[in-house]
Amino acid sequence: MAGVDAGTIVAFVLGVVGLIGGAELLVRGSARLAARTGLSSVVIGLTVVSFGTSAPELAVSTKAALDGTGDLAVGNVVGSNVANVLLILGAAAVVGGGLVVAQRIVRLDVPLMIGASALVMVFAAGGGISRLEGAVLVGLLVGYVVWTVRSARHESLEVATEYDDAIDPEALARTPVWVDLALVAGGLVLLVVGSDLLVGSASTIAEALGASDLVVGLTVVAIGTSLPELATSVLAALKGERDIAVGNAVGSNLFNLLGVLGVTAVVSTGGLAVSQAARTFDLPIMTAVAVACLPVFFNGYELKRWEGGVFLAYYVGYIAYLVLDATGHGSVDLVRDAALLFVAPLTVLTLVVVTVQGWRAHRAGTVRPT
Repeated sequence: MAGVDAGTIVAFVLGVVGLIGGAELLVRGSARLAARTGLSSVVIGLTVVSFGTSAPELAVSTKAALDGTGDLAVGNVVGSNVANVLLILGAAAVVGGGLVVAQRIVRLDVPLMIGASALVMVFAAGGGISRLEGAVLVGLLVGYVVWTVRSARHESLEVATEYDDAIDPEALARTPVWVDLALVAGGLVLLVVGSDLLVGSASTIAEALGASDLVVGLTVVAIGTSLPELATSVLAALKGERDIAVGNAVGSNLFNLLGVLGVTAVVSTGGLAVSQAARTFDLPIMTAVAVACLPVFFNGYELKRWEGGVFLAYYVGYIAYLVLDATGHGSVDLVRDAALLFVAPLTVLTLVVVTVQGWRAHRAGTVRPT
């Protein structure tokens, strides 16, 4: 990249690698420690693993907020949430020929994601998220986790078996507990070091390219912290395994909104500032993407391959707009007008048609929710 030295690029790459490796070690060690306490594999998967997928975003956003680059922290969360739906689910649906969506996700988790997105917009409307509002978000996350743990006993045998396969009881018994503690400690160290490298290099890149911290957070940082979810979802789709990509993406978005933004606001002096650009464009886009999930998922309780392709196309368009806007390209107004006059109305019309089709199929009894 022009204006960015090789050392900065190396630091950015090492930061991403550190975050991915740290999250992997943290999830593995924490899951094994939790299994030693007698917690069910379902509970471990719904709590420890879900938190682990958001650990890179938490590390980066907290570090950015403490360094005084709140726009990078907000951009990371918003960009990651948009990428989780449009990029990760879109790619997994295209590669896997569609994704199955559990009934619980449509009836509970997606509405909660929409509600959390709207709540964040309300909190940020005044120019930032206060420490008290951050504490409210964290409290809501705690309530969600507690409810999820209590309802885990109702999960299907298939889901329980899937999580059991990830933790081998015999291998667990052969391994001393200090190994699991070392995995957790090593994961935390890598997360801290990786976030430090990534935030520092990202800020340098933003300054060199003349882009704002918000735009860099929305693009390169968000994609970098979402790489674990992207790799996992696409590989699972390629293997033809039972896909839980939708649940992971929605769960990760909830953790990002309630946990990452909440904790970041609490640890930030004076709360977390949210720029006008984020309040008037990026947060509404994130919320719109969350809303779009509901009718799409409801139509047959699946994300079809062509719908995944539309998600990917929208993500490419979103990133293109951010790049054009950041570089001051003359065509950015044309792109915005085209989106408002053509893309948005067609999208709304498509969602209405998809919703009606799904409702009719559901009434006719031709849809069998999972």
